[in-house]
Parts: sequence; C-alpha cells; structure tokens
Amino acid sequence: MSQERGQGFLLDLPAVKNDLPFSPDLLTRLFRLTGEEGLSPLEAIAAAVAEDQGLSARLLALANSAFYGLQSQVGTVGRAVAVLGLREVRSLVLALGMRGLAGARPLPPGFAFTPYLAHQLAVAGAARGLARITAAMDPDDAFTAGLLHDLGKLLTALYRPEDWQAQAALAAAEGLPWHEAEERHWGLDHGLIGGMVLRSWNLPESLTEPVNWHHAPLAAPGRPLPCALTSLADALAREATDTPQPGIAPDPALAARLGLSLDAARQCVKAALAERDTAALAAALA
Repeated sequence: MSQERGQGFLLDLPAVKNDLPFSPDLLTRLFRLTGEEGLSPLEAIAAAVAEDQGLSARLLALANSAFYGLQSQVGTVGRAVAVLGLREVRSLVLALGMRGLAGARPLPPGFAFTPYLAHQLAVAGAARGLARITAAMDPDDAFTAGLLHDLGKLLTALYRPEDWQAQAALAAAEGLPWHEAEERHWGLDHGLIGGMVLRSWNLPESLTEPVNWHHAPLAAPGRPLPCALTSLADALAREATDTPQPGIAPDPALAARLGLSLDAARQCVKAALAERDTAALAAALA
C-alpha cells in the first residue's frame, strides 16, 4: 500500500508548480537567459524578474541582507542582477520559490523550515567551493544543485505529511538515514522526488541529475561527477555544521573521483562556509 502511495505521489508532482509564488514560466525563462552561452543582456534578466512585483521586492530584500554584506543599498532588480550576477539571482529566485511553497501549506510537526533551509544553503556553499577547485561542474550550477538537493523532503512534508511523519518515525526507531527510511516506507527517495519536480519545471539536466542521484552518485547513469560532488558536499556540510545524520559520512571514494583527498575537500568546504554566513540568508528567507 505504501508503495502505491509513493507511485501516486510521483504522478501528482507536476501540479506542484501551480503552488509556486510566481509563474512557472519565469524559471524556464531565467534558465534560458542564463544558459551556457551567457549572451543575454542584464536588462532581459531584470525585466523577467521585475514582471512580478512581489518577487522583485523579496529579491531586493535578500540582495540587501547581511548574507551579501554589500557596501551600498541595492534599489532595483537591474542593480541586483548587475551586482550579484545572473546565476546568483537565478538561485535566489529558486530559494524564494521554496519559501513560497513552504508557506502555501502547513508543515507537519517536527519539520522545522529554517534549519532545513540552513542545511540547503550550507550544502550549496560547500558544493560551490568544491566546484571551484575541481572540473566537476560549473560553480554556480553546483550552488543551485546544493540549494535544491533536499527539495523532495520539503515536498513530501507539504503534500504527504502523513508519509513524512511515518518516515521520520521509522528513521528514529531504527537509526536509519532518511533516504533509507523513505525507500523502506514507499520505495523511492527524496532525490527522485526533487529531480522529477525540477524536470517538470523544465530545469536543465545539469541540475536535475545531481539532485536525483545525490544519495547514490556512483549509480548515476549520467553526469557522475556532479552527482558525486553534490553528495560529498552534503556529507561535508553536515560534518562542518555539526548536523550529523545516521549513515551519512564523507566518502573518500567520492573525493577521489573529484581528484581530491578527503582532507583537501574538508578544508575547501570549511573555507567556503566561512566565506559567507549562510545562517543570515536562511534568516532572511524564513
């Protein structure tokens, strides 16, 4: 019965985009405008975001938060794009999308959104740091994949709270990693859930695959290095922020796949997380 519930949830996932706090078409446009060719003018990005006044206001609040520590106030979306960069703005829009989803429905008891978001941001920072010293993936894409890696957990809590609570109880009772409790409960994990939703939003494979496979990176049929990087960033961010989870520890084999020693990867992540106060951005989004 639980596996039937899981399969039914997968069929319902494309409808999640209807609960985003902005038009789903905006994400498609942003990713097209900030594609690999990078030829779109700043004005086009700013215009796409500025069409939604509520989104623009929230984006400006984030740009002026302590996370960025800018020397002067950012007063327009165009200025935010120019100062922060195209892909940074894209990531912030996605973060605001997650925040909007979390506000659309009640979360079950035990799911704390701010710590959840703080972990997402820590993994994002860790992933970007690792990407900067490897050739595994673009650093900005690494940040976005890290930011979204546990999206499936949030979606389960929002849209299937009884199943989330059952998974939480199973993980606690048997000391299981969350993804293993999910597999036991309904035969799929949050990586698959998140990856499928992001694909329904027309996000590129360079982001959907690391999200989908971050708990089984060596089994990924494509893009194994980005998947390995996201998985390692997850474990190292937990270690660095003292938020351990049973069964999740930094894997020397993943570091080796990226051409790093585990110690080098640890030092990189520690430096990346010290570079910016992710708690400040989590607080601004909460």
